[in-house]
Amino acid sequence: MNILQINASARREGANSTRIADMVTQRLLQRDPQARLSLRDLAATPHPMLDESALGALFTPGDKRSAEQAARVALDDALIQEVQAHDVLVIGVPMYNFGVPSQLKNWIDAIARVGVTFRYTQSGPQGLLTGKTVYLALARGGRYRDTAADAQVPYLKTVLGFLGMSDVRLIYAEGFAMGPEAAAQAVEQAQADLEAALS
Repeated sequence: MNILQINASARREGANSTRIADMVTQRLLQRDPQARLSLRDLAATPHPMLDESALGALFTPGDKRSAEQAARVALDDALIQEVQAHDVLVIGVPMYNFGVPSQLKNWIDAIARVGVTFRYTQSGPQGLLTGKTVYLALARGGRYRDTAADAQVPYLKTVLGFLGMSDVRLIYAEGFAMGPEAAAQAVEQAQADLEAALS
């Protein structure tokens, strides 16, 4: 098993989402000590946003790209190849203003490429990143699980499913900003969710 852990927090150290993602990864490694782990920290190595120049590069045929355009597309290619090479993704997702961090959105924009990670067919879009399991380590300051205020989970399940990753398992750690007792309960809830996800 090849595990890819993606830390999406803007913080390189001390992020609760990274802490929960680490917990998930360590539990997976306990279950399969032969598994190989790769780490991508989107704060330490931020991916560029999808801007006009990036779109221009992507929509230019490969043999006609400038050196600068080729280098920009290669950055996205590397992320796509990384996902393709792994069986399990563990994504640490903090909640920023009810949405996902811009770092994670940039990663999603990089790996979503028509003809490579999804395609359009007569019966509708088809995701090409199949056969993978995704664990979302969701860390929040408040409590939003199963409420209308949780825009993260529907978005992430939709976009990951669109790319073919339909086996998405949710690990919630909520209440970190509500005091020490609530923070401890958040970790306990994440542990319980993880064991349920693994059963």
